[in-house]
Order: sequence, then C-alpha cells, then structure tokens
Amino acid sequence: MVAEAKQDALKLLTEDHRRVEALFEAFEKAGRDSKKEKLAREICTELKVHAMLEEEIFYPALRGKIEDDDLDEALVEHDGAKVLINDIEAGGPDEEFYEAKVKVLKEQIEHHVKEEERQSGNIFTQARKADVDLEALGAQMAARKAELMQMAENGGLPPAQAATLTEARA
Repeated sequence: MVAEAKQDALKLLTEDHRRVEALFEAFEKAGRDSKKEKLAREICTELKVHAMLEEEIFYPALRGKIEDDDLDEALVEHDGAKVLINDIEAGGPDEEFYEAKVKVLKEQIEHHVKEEERQSGNIFTQARKADVDLEALGAQMAARKAELMQMAENGGLPPAQAATLTEARA
C-alpha cells in the first residue's frame, strides 16, 4: 500500500463529502433493490465514520476557537442524520419509506456540508483562521478513519449514537 500524502483535516473531510455525494447520486440512479441496499449501507458507513471523526477529533479541536454555536448546530445535525442512518441500516429497500429516508438523509447531509464548507463564515473557513494545526489534526483523523473503516469491514460499526437529543441523554 502506498503511503498517503499529508493532508490537512479540511481536505480529508472535503474528500469524504464528495465521496458521499457520489454515493447518493449512484443510489438515485440504481435500478435494482440489491444495488440500492448496498449503496445505502455504504452511505451509512461513510457517514458514521465521518461523524465520528468530526465529533471525536475535529470539533473538539475547534471548540472555543471558532463559533461554538456553529459546532453545536453541527452536532445536532449529526444526531438528526444518525436517527435516519440507524433506521436505514435496520431496514431494507422493500420496506415502506426506505427510499424516502435515504432521500431525506441526502438533503440533511447537503445542508450540513453547505454549512461546513460553502456558506460565508462557514466552519471550514473559521478553522483555517483558528490557531489549529490542521495537518496534525488531519494525520490523527486519517489514522482514526483507517481504524474505523477496518472495524466496519470486520463486522460493522455499532449503531450511531446521538449525543444531543433528549432521549439520548436520558
């Protein structure tokens, strides 16, 4: 395996965003239920890993250095997506609302990505201006991502855990 070139945290997260966008597009074009299910499971895995990277490493590194309200909103958005991810993973394409859930998840993720990387004053722009070593953070995130993807391949990741929702804290 070729050693990966150094990449900062923002590049790693942006690449994840593009990968998931491509998977959603493939899901929309897929004809067979078996193909849709495979793509939906891949989307869910990618999103679970991505959320874990942001929640375990990226957001804590930015806390107090960028707008906390933006980080809080991002965490709540993650939790909304996690509810759908768990539902999608527990179901299948023959179930009622399956495709609708994937579509709504796509819309939630598009909104989240817009707030992270495209809006004026977005999280990524704030991170670039903050006193944070984005390369060191990227290395830490890449190592954790490799570990999580290995877990996913070897038996799967546990269900996504919501942290901000009232019943998750009860």
